[in-house]
Amino acid sequence: MTSLKPKTTQTMKPATAAKKLGIYLNAAPAEFQEGVVSREELNALQAEPPAWLADLRRNGPHPRPVVAAKLGVSVSGLARGGVTEALTTAQIDALKEENPSWLERERALQAEVRKEAVRIKEKQEKQAAEQAAKGR
Repeated sequence: MTSLKPKTTQTMKPATAAKKLGIYLNAAPAEFQEGVVSREELNALQAEPPAWLADLRRNGPHPRPVVAAKLGVSVSGLARGGVTEALTTAQIDALKEENPSWLERERALQAEVRKEAVRIKEKQEKQAAEQAAKGR
């Protein structure tokens, strides 16, 4: 005989929810930082972001993965360039405009990494096609 367990609500820490939302936790409201977030609450925040979330996504401060993506570099590249904290959209735009030598270097490195990833994927696809042709 199986007993029916009541369905439990899946919750997550604020840091996890902030990561999923792409926001910098320390810039979120205190009630978000101090509570737990249910899966339903997270889905609601993603579907219809409140003003504070929309503002954070638009103006920042942004967490390092978002800063890296906006600059077209890796998170490691940010660290090599000396960027270790969250930046606002205005600061990111200023960095893009200034285009320091480290940013140019990291963008070129990122472009090479992407090209290599495409080359490897194409090679693997070609090998898989050859294997499939042999198997017939």
